[in-house]
Amino acid sequence: MTGSISDITARRVWDSRGNPTVEVEIATAGGARGRAIAPAGASRGTREAIDLRDGGDKLSGMDVQHAVANVRELIAPALVGLDATDQTAADRAILALDDSALKDRLGGNATVAASLAVMHAGAAAKSVPLWRHCADLAGAEPSLPLPEIQIFGGGAHAGRRVDIQDFMVMVPGATSFDEVMEITSEVYRAAGSLMGQKGNLAGVADEGGWWPIFDHNEEALETLVRAIELAGETPGDRVVISLDVAASEFGSQGRYRLALEDRELGRDELIRLLGRWLDDYPIMSIEDPLAEDDRDGMQAFTREFGNRVQIIGDDYLVTNATLLEEAVADRACNAVLIKVNQAGTVTESLDCLRAAKSAGYGTIVSARSGETEDVSISHMAVGFGAAQLKVGSFTRSERMAKWNECLRIGDMLGAGSFVAGQPLATTTWAHKAKGAA
Repeated sequence: MTGSISDITARRVWDSRGNPTVEVEIATAGGARGRAIAPAGASRGTREAIDLRDGGDKLSGMDVQHAVANVRELIAPALVGLDATDQTAADRAILALDDSALKDRLGGNATVAASLAVMHAGAAAKSVPLWRHCADLAGAEPSLPLPEIQIFGGGAHAGRRVDIQDFMVMVPGATSFDEVMEITSEVYRAAGSLMGQKGNLAGVADEGGWWPIFDHNEEALETLVRAIELAGETPGDRVVISLDVAASEFGSQGRYRLALEDRELGRDELIRLLGRWLDDYPIMSIEDPLAEDDRDGMQAFTREFGNRVQIIGDDYLVTNATLLEEAVADRACNAVLIKVNQAGTVTESLDCLRAAKSAGYGTIVSARSGETEDVSISHMAVGFGAAQLKVGSFTRSERMAKWNECLRIGDMLGAGSFVAGQPLATTTWAHKAKGAA
């Protein structure tokens, strides 16, 4: 069997924050090879697979030698001899070694690197592009997703200089992926220019967005609207705003502390604040508006705003099919972020994505703040038929590698492959703006 896994190599490599991470390389009997690297998050849900770190004084405790050893000594013997094109069987073999939700025995960084490497090797063994293999695994029609691109970084991605983690733009009115890139480039440059003029530009955040110096959180929204206008666009027309609130980072048990503004909000107060933003700004997508432990809050927010805006569960759902199904029953969220390292394997990520699509939820494949040159998620987003792709910003090579890979895939797929996301509700703000025009 030419797709039979014959050799597995694991090594320590380094991510975009200069931290160690795990790389796995797989060879098959037929000479095919696949290689993948585990990403790492800064803002992490408590129920997602953990990165196994060595601890101690060396490298601030961030080394991954134990995780690498787990690949070599435990995962490799379990995978050798299996067919690399059978992703489910390979992932089951990994899960048989560690079926804990948090992957706390092997380490999620070990399991995800191995699982992704199998996926790459499977595509190579079939002599097909990775996106095509992903589509076969998912039983989906491949398409280019709508990019969701960070302009300002905040929260855990920018020293918590602002409380909201990501201020992003999407261009659902674009006619091609390349047009999205061009428009976003103009918005990104305009935002940097505005901040430079005001003297509130501190540098670049973890994911490549501008690291801001703002006096209050809403100032980022005000500046982003002006940047869209400076780029020659009408906010709420072709270009809209997307937020990652990442509320678990500053709140729990229904209480939320906005450090930048030195004030504490209750659940209802935060919902009212975000609701006003939805009215006042062209926001069409909002991620983790309430904390992962605030079930009542997420239900209330979805009940009030779910018919007009995309509400994404990230820390709230952690790419977990069971949690997704519970959210569907609760009527909480209407979209899910798919992060393969949150689940720990490709198959578990696919299970969550399928459950979301079955429930009519939006699907967004996402990178992490600690990334590498690995472009797996570009192929997964295309092959899985995800509506959107969230990679980070428009700068830094570990981000641009993924956007550029989508452009290459688009050339292979041909005209008509770009799907500008699933229908995103038009906000009240957009209605008012168009009426005023």
